Amino acid sequence: MNANVLAVDLGAESGRVLRVSCDGSRLASEDLHRFPNNPVYAGDTLYWDVLRLWHEIEHGLAAGLDSASSIGVDTWGVDFALLDGDGRLVSNPVHYRDTRTHGMTEWVFERVPKRLIFERTGVQFMQLNTLYQIASLVRWNSPALRLAAVAISIPDLFNFWMTGQIAWEFTHATTTQFYNPRAAGWDYETLEAVGVPVQWFPQILPPGTQSGEYKGRPVILPPTHDTGSAVAAVPAVDEHFAYISSGTWSLIGLEVTSPIITEASYEANVTNEGGPFGTFRYLKNVAGLWLAQQSRATWRAQGHEYSYDELTRLAEAAEPFRSLIDPDASEFLPPGDIPERLREYCRATGQPVPETVGQVMRTIYESLALKYRWALERMVATSGKRVDVMHVIGGGSRSALLCQLTANAIGRPVVAGPAEATALGNAVVQLITLGVLPSLAAAREMVARSTATVRYEPQQWAEWDAAYTRFKGLIH
Repeated sequence: MNANVLAVDLGAESGRVLRVSCDGSRLASEDLHRFPNNPVYAGDTLYWDVLRLWHEIEHGLAAGLDSASSIGVDTWGVDFALLDGDGRLVSNPVHYRDTRTHGMTEWVFERVPKRLIFERTGVQFMQLNTLYQIASLVRWNSPALRLAAVAISIPDLFNFWMTGQIAWEFTHATTTQFYNPRAAGWDYETLEAVGVPVQWFPQILPPGTQSGEYKGRPVILPPTHDTGSAVAAVPAVDEHFAYISSGTWSLIGLEVTSPIITEASYEANVTNEGGPFGTFRYLKNVAGLWLAQQSRATWRAQGHEYSYDELTRLAEAAEPFRSLIDPDASEFLPPGDIPERLREYCRATGQPVPETVGQVMRTIYESLALKYRWALERMVATSGKRVDVMHVIGGGSRSALLCQLTANAIGRPVVAGPAEATALGNAVVQLITLGVLPSLAAAREMVARSTATVRYEPQQWAEWDAAYTRFKGLIH
């Protein structure tokens, strides 16, 4: 069967609308529209500009709607919008990097013990999680508590604007830290204990559901969490793989058939997020290319424009293992001058201070690769799953240097690509739903046939193992 589907894919830095075509044996993708995703400060609050994003989405859909068999939307995770009883936005959705979550984990743990939250949800503790964002409304007695009738995820906001259907898609619901995978529903006990109105949360629909129509075309729910869609497009040949969905964040994980909620996974602070067709993503969030993106933006503001290729060349020429950081240290979470914060971190930890652009970038890339090893070791140990190869998908798969450093750090081959895994995964779930593809395994085989990948073999193991010993001393 032949089909064309439209994949709307919104990341934290940019958005795109792609047409993905299937001729029965291969996939082909075509850009219809690309656009920046620029958050906006108003006062001291950081917002997503969802109305601008909706305008861009409609522009992209208009370019491909005539030939579309269906449409699917995925976005970044954890953020949400509030609607009133008439379906209107109560306010612009707030960005997960906004300061409103500062101190919120402790505030929530006073009402629900930390260990109990993990037992109920199986989700990694991060202050940006939906639970702490939404609890901040209660703590500060936000007027939204009186005005809102519905809380809805960002992709489901766009689905609502397309179809009129109010629901949460499963993979996005599982990122909130108030979804209980054992009970297969919202964790009302935690929400009630925190004081969040439980009536805000509508039904949860699985990926592969047709949620309605947009201008006569079916709207099908892919995994609406972008990592869920990306993992659906991993071109794996067997089950013994791990993946890194590499973009603004690096999501490093394993695919499993049920959540792993144990004392060991709690201690490792890993997460269980839903995937399509009976799968779960057992993974850890690691700060990803955010560090490089913010560094580049800082240098641009100082009058120095660097392409990512130029930054890579400068990093390659820099001395290896001169300085290391924990990419997930709290000082690197907010937007701002990452190079200066990185220098302050190195001073505080008694390391040589990176001065040049190349030294800063080398520190970022090597530290990311070592953090990938640290995370992978914990997931393998707590799952018992064998990993023979690491698949790097998403925009970070284009960085030959980071992929090679990752292979060196983890001591396993890295297969890089496809770069547009999120949009392809979004598309193949639509194609499975339409009956064009029979299964997820068949879809992955088709992705492997249709996209170019690059394999990196590990090198310099002794040097990397010594650097890893140093790196572990930085992790708290």
